[in-house]
Amino acid sequence: MKYRAITAEEAVQAIHSNDRVYIQAVAGAPQVLIKAMTARYEQLENVEICHLHTEGEAPYAAPEMKGSFYVNSFFIGPNVRHTFEAGNGCYTPVFLGELPLLLKKNAIKINVTLISVSPPDRHGYCSLGTTVAATLAAIENADYVIAEINPQIPRTHGDGIIHISEIDAKVDVDYPIPTHDTKEPNDIERKIGDLIAEMIEDGSTLQMGIGSIPNAVLSRLGNHKNLGIHTEMFSDGVVDLILDDVINGNNKKVNRGRAVTTFLVGSKRLYDYVDDNPFIEMKEADYTNNVGIISQNPKVVSINSAIEVDLTGQVCADSIGMRMYSGVGGQMDFIRGASLSEGGKPIIALPSVTKKGRSRIVPFLQPGAGVVTTRAHVHYVVTEYGVANLYGKCVRDRIEALVNIAHPDHREDIERAYFEHRMY
Repeated sequence: MKYRAITAEEAVQAIHSNDRVYIQAVAGAPQVLIKAMTARYEQLENVEICHLHTEGEAPYAAPEMKGSFYVNSFFIGPNVRHTFEAGNGCYTPVFLGELPLLLKKNAIKINVTLISVSPPDRHGYCSLGTTVAATLAAIENADYVIAEINPQIPRTHGDGIIHISEIDAKVDVDYPIPTHDTKEPNDIERKIGDLIAEMIEDGSTLQMGIGSIPNAVLSRLGNHKNLGIHTEMFSDGVVDLILDDVINGNNKKVNRGRAVTTFLVGSKRLYDYVDDNPFIEMKEADYTNNVGIISQNPKVVSINSAIEVDLTGQVCADSIGMRMYSGVGGQMDFIRGASLSEGGKPIIALPSVTKKGRSRIVPFLQPGAGVVTTRAHVHYVVTEYGVANLYGKCVRDRIEALVNIAHPDHREDIERAYFEHRMY
């Protein structure tokens, strides 16, 4: 379908000082538009840039851009993490599943939304490709929508289909979208993967993110049967399992026979696989992360990470002490959804120590650390030393279970530190 395209430089003239700009998340971040907007920094003041984690560059977050741009992250990625210490950024805590509603309610009013889409089909419909999340809500909420139209964006099925008439300014581009390479699991991550894989039954519905531990788990599932996917994101690790009919969604109650996600990021192989693939359904985050929907599927296994876990079961996953590091994301959505699923298993997985050797099972969270998953919600905690099932356990029993999966070098110290301050 024909449309009138303009240059990126022309398109970003719609951004004015004191505007709030929303950028499509993860691999959907429109790199050409971002650079064109940033190039105007001398003409702009106090432009608030809102987004979840984005792949690729974030030049507007550079120290020299302070005064022109201010970063407001709903989930903090490494490309903008430095802005918080420099005073050029802030974090808005929000569940991923609630972010679309937050925008629809105009709690955060968007002036301009920047997106990337596939070329329109003969009916004029484009695809949001790898990232739906809160993008549709940002489009609906915005006064003005600017889109890169990129033939290298996979055309995905589901909610992320928009008509080209919904786009105010169209910019033709042609470049590979950002990829994300995951490192091979180390020995500790493989041990954790083995333990979690043993907990997954045939017919389970999986939620897991990106990283070495999820990949270690997935690599151990080749002999499983009839697994399903209902998650907020996935990466390359699921592709071979789908091709081998290990993941087929046959036992799911919701979106049976389909793999459901709200965004994905990985290699070009992953993007090629999801292109025009009806098995993959990209849904809005308020659907994928809806506890009522998640819990309808059987044996939901949610696998999420943590920065540290205290001896009562409180999980910190968004900050290192007072230093904001990532975000709330969808951990609580899926912890709760899995716990309400028949046969579900919500899992927090983490190595027992940091790279510097500090225990990640701690007597108390660091001062200022955020509790993402409360002690009342946590069920399973897994390290390379075993599985602690905290569900239904009193604090004294939780202490024993968590000390037993801490690194042996730290067990005595963390238990002593707890009881020196608390008596039960």
